[in-house]
Amino acid sequence: MAYIERQISSAIHQAVKYYPVIILTGPRQTGKTTLAQHIFNDYMFVNLEDISTRNRAVEDINSFLDSLGKKAIIDEVQNYPEILSAIQARVDKDKSLRYVLTGSNNFSLLHNSMQSLAGRAALYTLLPFSFKELPQPLVDIPTSSLMYRGLYPGVVSDGIPPELFYRNYYATYLERDIRGMAQLQNIDRFQKFIRLCAARAGYELNQSSLAVETGVSAPTISSWISILKASYIIYTLQPYYANISKRLTKTPKLYFYDSGLLCYLIGIETPEQLESHPLRGSIFENIAVTELLKNRYNDSKDPNLFFYRENSGREVDVVQSFPDGLHIYEIKAGKTFQTDFTKNLRYLSGLIPDVREATVVYDGTTESKSLINIRNL
Repeated sequence: MAYIERQISSAIHQAVKYYPVIILTGPRQTGKTTLAQHIFNDYMFVNLEDISTRNRAVEDINSFLDSLGKKAIIDEVQNYPEILSAIQARVDKDKSLRYVLTGSNNFSLLHNSMQSLAGRAALYTLLPFSFKELPQPLVDIPTSSLMYRGLYPGVVSDGIPPELFYRNYYATYLERDIRGMAQLQNIDRFQKFIRLCAARAGYELNQSSLAVETGVSAPTISSWISILKASYIIYTLQPYYANISKRLTKTPKLYFYDSGLLCYLIGIETPEQLESHPLRGSIFENIAVTELLKNRYNDSKDPNLFFYRENSGREVDVVQSFPDGLHIYEIKAGKTFQTDFTKNLRYLSGLIPDVREATVVYDGTTESKSLINIRNL
C-alpha cells in the first residue's frame, strides 16, 4: 500500500522552523522511522539499534556526529541516551543544525532528553493510525472487524494478518523491552498480569486486586504498570474533580493504546468472537477514548481527557476540558440509539455549569450534533 499521510506531519513541519531538534516517540512499529524519512527525506539516516553504528557513536561521539552532516535522523536514540548531551552542545553552537530523534521507550528517552534538550527540542508522540488517517475501505468495514484488526501500520499498511502481527509484536515486546527495563524473575507471572490488565480495560485500576491475582507484591504491580505505560502499551485516565458536594472516585481508569493488541491479550481470535464477547462494550469504549487521545496528540496538543465517577456508581465516560468549558461523552457499543444513553449526560450537565457540549458516541448510523458514530470522533 502507498504511504499513508500522518495527521501529525503538519505540526512537525511547522516546528522544525523553530527548533533544532525534533523528538518523535511512541509505541514500537507505529511508523516513526517511516514518518521521519518521509518528511525529512534529505536528512542523513542512522539507526542506533544497529550494533556497529552504536559502537561508532560510543567510541567517538564527536566524529560520529560530524559524519552525519548538518541534518540527520537518529533512530532508536534510547539505545545510547548519552548522545543527547552531545547534540545539545552542538545545537547551542550552531543554530543551523537539525536533528530528528526517534525512540520507542518513553521511560528513558523523555527523562534524558528533557534534561539535555530543554528549550531546544519539540516533542511529538506518534500512536497507531487514527480513524481520520485510514483509507476509506478500512473505515467502512464492520466495527468488530475494525476493533479486532487494530490500527498498527503492520496490519493497516502491510496487510499482516492481525493474529500473526500481534502474537509476534507481543513476543518481541516482552523480549526486547520488558526484560530490559525490569529484571523479571518470573515471566509467567508478568504474562498473567498483562492479560489481567487487558480484561480490565475501561475499568478503574485496582492494583491491590491485580497483586492478589498475579501473586506478586503491590510495589511490583506498580512497577509493572509504569513499564507498560513507558512502553506505550497502556495509559490511564484520571478522574475529573469538580467543586461539588459529591463523593468522587480517586482511582484512574485503565486503557490500551490499541484495540488489536487488547483483543489478542484477551484471547479473541476472530471478529465474530468479538461480536458476541462479554467485553465488547469495554473494547468499544477503549477504542473511542483512544481516538480522542490520538486527536490531541496529532494536533500537537496535551491530553485533556478525564472521566467522571461518583462513589455511588454514577459515571460519564469522558470529560474533555477546554478553556471555555467541558465537552462530555457517553460511549455505548449499541447500534440502536436509546434515550437512556443520555441519562448521565443530562445529570452531569445539570450538576456542573461548565458543560458546553454533551455527546453520545455509539455504533449506529444516525447522527446529529449530540449523537455521533465512533468513526467520526
